Amino acid sequence: MTMTHAAPVTVAVARRADPARTDEMVAWMRAGTALAESFPGFLGAGFVRSAPGSPEWHVMYRFADDETLRRWEESPQRRWWLTSAQGMVEHTRVERRTGIEGWFDPPVDHVVETLMAGDSSPAVAATPPRWKQAVTIWLAFFPLSLTATLLSARFIADVPLAVRTLLMTLCLTPLMTYLVLPRITRALYWWLHGQPVPWRRPAR
Repeated sequence: MTMTHAAPVTVAVARRADPARTDEMVAWMRAGTALAESFPGFLGAGFVRSAPGSPEWHVMYRFADDETLRRWEESPQRRWWLTSAQGMVEHTRVERRTGIEGWFDPPVDHVVETLMAGDSSPAVAATPPRWKQAVTIWLAFFPLSLTATLLSARFIADVPLAVRTLLMTLCLTPLMTYLVLPRITRALYWWLHGQPVPWRRPAR
């Protein structure tokens, strides 16, 4: 039986709302987060504004895989929640992010609130420094590149360089995106976000 690695999925939704209804918008998005948090596979959610007083809102939520995300998106709870904002919220864009682009959230101008699974209070969203992102990608890419280079030198050394490079990149890109990088970003999450070393945390 073929085993596939389920990668977390991040969904980014752009919405517009009357700036005069900011309090209602924040309350509505908090209610949606509370509903999503009760679903298995929920990893976190957050919402931001493009700038203070802007009508543009950007909501991001993450689930463990496509299946758990589908259960939330097709749930009657979510349908009720979306219906409750008719006349107040305009949905302008939805974007799904998996693989490399879903692991490091881009910087935002005005953070309103971010909630992680299991949290009961808001916290400021922190994007890992670019140098940490670069180190993480290098740690994932180096062993893959070295292994591919050694294997190609042994088994397809007579193949023209351009063709050999093409074959290597065709193999390495999906491995990097769906297997290696997801694992290493989970393993280094504490370092990327400046948290204590997991094995040194005091027992609760």
